[in-house]
Amino acid sequence: MNANHIAVIADSTCDIPSDLISKFEIGVVPHYVIWGDQEYRDRIDLQPKEFYERLESDHQRPTTAQATEADFTEAYLQALARGAIEIVVLTVSSAMSGAYQMALNAARSFQIPVHVVDSKGPTMSLGWQTLAAARLAEAGGDIQAILKKVDQIRQSLTQIVGMNTMEYLKTGGRIGGAAIWLGAHLQIKPVVSINHTTGLVEPEGIARTHGNMMELVFRKFMEKMGGKNPERIAVLHGNCEEDAAKMVERVKSEFSPLEVLTNITGPVLGINTGPRAIALCGYAE
Repeated sequence: MNANHIAVIADSTCDIPSDLISKFEIGVVPHYVIWGDQEYRDRIDLQPKEFYERLESDHQRPTTAQATEADFTEAYLQALARGAIEIVVLTVSSAMSGAYQMALNAARSFQIPVHVVDSKGPTMSLGWQTLAAARLAEAGGDIQAILKKVDQIRQSLTQIVGMNTMEYLKTGGRIGGAAIWLGAHLQIKPVVSINHTTGLVEPEGIARTHGNMMELVFRKFMEKMGGKNPERIAVLHGNCEEDAAKMVERVKSEFSPLEVLTNITGPVLGINTGPRAIALCGYAE
């Protein structure tokens, strides 16, 4: 990347495929997974596939810790060293994590302007906003244009998440409006959406089988799109590549989007959604 550029940074819950992170030189600040007496940096010390395999076999449940103010400061310093004159940093919803506040704290006394954005969502809700910022920055867009574009995308986003069990949502604590199901059997398969105004999880329905859960995810996504054709869609999965591939084919057939991304959901979010979760996240420009 050229000197005198606008750098773009996100936290590790963004779930952007690694090739795009490299292509657009997006800085990624890791959160932490605490498993027993070990601490792992999300997607650095603990890779998603390894995480899901251990999650299903280890009776001990992991927890998470947010990226610290020092972590964000280090990312800002790295951007500065590469010639950035301004920084845009996007974080997972402030209603789900304290990362937004940590990023703000680090930005206050930094030597170049740092613009901190609450994405109001997790995974590719954050990821799509980050990619739009990075693409526009690479094209030479100024900071006002970048922040305006990010805001437009956030208002257009639809994200639906289906889980294969209530177990991880319940123990992970990021349950939001899905608390209405707390008394239900753990083997029900909840489907939720992300409210990109509040940044909170909202209940959408439950299924009894995995196949029905995938069908409900797709149907709710279509309903939320309201007849619009999403140009960009991401399919996220909890270590179930075959299910994700089926969803990708259906998405391409139904919508003919310009861009479809697929990725495995990282450990920090996977703690809450569990193995075999499936999510759709997209927007119409």
